[in-house]
Amino acid sequence: MACFLFVMVIWVFSVCLHEFGHAWVAERGGDYTVREKGYLSMNPVHYVHPVTSFLLPMLIMAFGGIGLPGGAVYIERHLLRSRAWETGVSLAGPAMNLLLVIISALALRFVLIPYHLDNSATYATAFILKLQISAVLLNLLPIPPLDGFHAIEPHLSSEWRESLLPFANYGLFALFILFQSVPAVNRGFWLVINGITTFLGVDPYLGYQGFFDFQFWKHGSGFTL
Repeated sequence: MACFLFVMVIWVFSVCLHEFGHAWVAERGGDYTVREKGYLSMNPVHYVHPVTSFLLPMLIMAFGGIGLPGGAVYIERHLLRSRAWETGVSLAGPAMNLLLVIISALALRFVLIPYHLDNSATYATAFILKLQISAVLLNLLPIPPLDGFHAIEPHLSSEWRESLLPFANYGLFALFILFQSVPAVNRGFWLVINGITTFLGVDPYLGYQGFFDFQFWKHGSGFTL
């Protein structure tokens, strides 16, 4: 239970940081409304949605160990100075997750693993590392409503945008079903995550152990920090 709570607290923070990244770049690109909307405050109240920020990400994390930021900031894109700024705003969110990937990897490599600190904390941090890597990869997919699609959307023709935008209503659900129903896709995705984890100098097994501890409902009380 302690692992679950620890990971969820860090996850909510990562959602806030992800959305803050969108808003910070948007303000510099011309959307002056993000400050008055409270998007530059890192206050979860301004970002978090009960379904897309908690319920859906928790289900995906619980059953698949995959991270998908689910906050929402409403950018006035017509105020942005150019299509390049629109793309920059979209990519700023995944860039914040990438920052957390680097921080988690550094903490594991130079603090938690070398000094043999509490293994439970090491496992939890390794699971967070995998969640953040998966969040970066998923968000960069060019599928509505993910950031990868919004990054290329300004450069698409109006016909392409109109034909693809309806998918935004069920794109996340379709992606979740794809991972659950097509084992090859799920295995391939995890091979990529494990490869990146290994490249960063962290044993993928540590993240799997963290995922095991995160699923406290399957095996009792889990661990303590």
